Amino acid sequence: MMGKTAIITGASSGIGQAAAKELAGRGFSVMLAARREERLVELKKEIESAGGQAAYKVTDVTSAEEMKALAEAAIEQFGQIDVMLNNAGLMPLSFMNKLKIDEWDRMVDVNIKGVLYGIAAVLPHMEERGEGHIINISSVAGHDVTPGSAIYSGTKFAVRAITEGLRQELDPAKNIRATIVSPGAVTTELTETITDEDILSAFSNGPSMEFLQAEDIARAIAYAVEQPTHVDVNEILIRPRQQK
Repeated sequence: MMGKTAIITGASSGIGQAAAKELAGRGFSVMLAARREERLVELKKEIESAGGQAAYKVTDVTSAEEMKALAEAAIEQFGQIDVMLNNAGLMPLSFMNKLKIDEWDRMVDVNIKGVLYGIAAVLPHMEERGEGHIINISSVAGHDVTPGSAIYSGTKFAVRAITEGLRQELDPAKNIRATIVSPGAVTTELTETITDEDILSAFSNGPSMEFLQAEDIARAIAYAVEQPTHVDVNEILIRPRQQK
């Protein structure tokens, strides 16, 4: 993996942060993207202290222009883009009768449009090079809807549909791969965006289980990208053993 470059959105915490460290440790140069600059600076220093190469660009994934600028910055810094990890996401679960429309809008903007803008930012470059790998983070909620998850699940079903559609449309001669990663319950900051007290109460009273760690998902991502070029890992569904 030496000499390859990965862009990682949502790199300031959770799966994005863990994936950045994992890929950097395997020889990738990583372009870190998120809105919280102080987190990106800290992560860049940590990766470089461990002998890796990293750069960052403060980016709002809901802006097509900023995502395009992110891709251009990665090419300027490292010369190419081999992997695009569209990881940024929000999960403010709520019951629909609470009418948290602002939260619905934000999920659609980040979870769906953010992925689309990430694809648009890198696909022309990858087609021109004849090489690349686009990895989109969906969720177990993109396979199964539960009370309170309707909007979030809708966005994650969309990510799966978009990624599968992309895979089918890609010209095999262009050597571009597309992968969906669908994590189950992971210890991250995602639940901190939940404002529905009934959802929070249900979480508190729910069954106990050992959650996945972000590093578990990062290793799954690394597995997909390290396969030989003729191997296209279409989807990875990974959840705690105790999760239904």
